[in-house]
Parts: sequence; structure tokens; C-alpha cells
Amino acid sequence: MREKEEEPSLRAEPNGARSGKLVDVGLPVIVFALFLLLWETIVEIARIPPYILPAPSVIFSTLVKDWPLLSASLMVTLTITFEALALAVVGGVGLAILLAQSRWVERAFLPFAIILQVTPVIAIAPLLLVWLEPSTAVLLCAFIVAFFPILSNTALGLASTDHNLLDLFELYRASRWKQLIWLRLPAALPYFFSGLRIAGGLALIGAIVAELAAGAAGQGSGLAFRITEAGFRLNIPRMFAALTLISLTGIAIYALFSVLSYVFLGRWHDSARARER
Repeated sequence: MREKEEEPSLRAEPNGARSGKLVDVGLPVIVFALFLLLWETIVEIARIPPYILPAPSVIFSTLVKDWPLLSASLMVTLTITFEALALAVVGGVGLAILLAQSRWVERAFLPFAIILQVTPVIAIAPLLLVWLEPSTAVLLCAFIVAFFPILSNTALGLASTDHNLLDLFELYRASRWKQLIWLRLPAALPYFFSGLRIAGGLALIGAIVAELAAGAAGQGSGLAFRITEAGFRLNIPRMFAALTLISLTGIAIYALFSVLSYVFLGRWHDSARARER
């Protein structure tokens, strides 16, 4: 009888988890919708002109009207962002593995990585535009911004491997490469995906900042150039439409890497299992 009485409580847990997920998704959407409604109401009541603060409805209509132009610029910015992110993944993971294999390598290269992190990209961009082609300079700026989060998080994950498991691998005389492939890299995956989510947004920011600096040098087809162009022409609705695209792109990139993190980590890591509760 007790086993039969406990079955409904066990079955109720998935429903509670589903309602929790609906709240997690629905609450931000409702709050954001109320924010847009408040924005629209204030603009309408105060009769604020569109060249000062456009209403959300005006921004949406501008986004639809100028979609051919803005979508082409979006593809340019996205291409730069993902190219820089791919280079940052290859370089960051590769250097993190080297740092984990030797303390001498870590002492030699870590200061350079820290210098890249603490130097503002807006200060580097004009110098890179003097040395390189505008497209290459924009790509390099986005790479510099995205590189350090992947390097630091992956290196932290490799260093945080369970020492008991490392001792077990050494007891069975596993080589350093087998320890790396079968133990340290899987243990570093949660840290890597955490760094990847951060680097995805930073790569987009780096691309935008570099495009702003490169606009005067002739590389002016990305969303950053459209914002600058709209500002010069006092086309504020188009400026807000481009900003909206940038924000939505950043959210989409973060969501993409969050899904990838869940797919790769699955149910074996505590960070993935905690989200289901």
C-alpha cells in the first residue's frame, strides 16, 4: 500500500519541473512585454518625436522596412563574429593544453595572454588599422576580445581535474596524452562551455567596436557602420533597429552555446542536472 501511495508524488515531480521551466521562460517575456508597453505609452503620452526616442512600434516598422539593408549588414557582423570565435577556440584551447602540460610554458606565455585581456580593444583598433587591412583588423580585434575567456576557463578546467582520478590513471601507468584525452579534457568541458558563452558575446562586442573604428577606413558594411550612418543622418529609428538586431544576436549566440553545453554535458555533469530540478 505504501508503494502505491508514493507513486503519485513521484509522478508529480516532472510536472513541477515543467511548471518551473515555464515560469523561467514566461516571466522574463512578460516583464519585457510590459517594459515595451510602458515605453510605447510614455512616448505616446509625452509626444516624443521619433528623432529623439522612437516608440517600439516605430522601431519594429523600421526593422521590417529596412530589413534588406540591415540583414546584409547583420551577415557581415555575424561572419566576423563567428570567424573570430572559431580562431579564439582553436587558439585558446590549444594554448590552455600547452599551459597544462608544462609550468615553464605557463610562465612564459601567461603574461602575454593577460596583456591581451587588460588592454582595451578600442585602443588597439586604430593601431591595427594602420598595420593591417580593415577586414583583417576587425577580425583580429574580435579575436583578441574572445580569446582570453576561453583560455582562462579551459586552463582552469584542466587544472581542476580530480587528483584522485589522476592518481588512478598514474597507477595504471597511463601516459600524459591518455590522461589528457580521457580524463582532463572531459573534466574541463563545463569550464570550456562557460568560457564559450562569455566569449560569444564578447566576440560580437569586439566586432562592433572594431567596425566603429574601421568605418572611416572604408570597412563600413556591418551593423556598427549602419548605426554610425543613421546617427549622421538623424535616422534614429534605424539606429534603434540596428541596436535591436545586435541585442537579439547576442541573446541568440548565448542561447546557442547554452544548448550546446546541455547537449554535450547531458546528464553526467552536476551543472546540467541542476537545471532540470
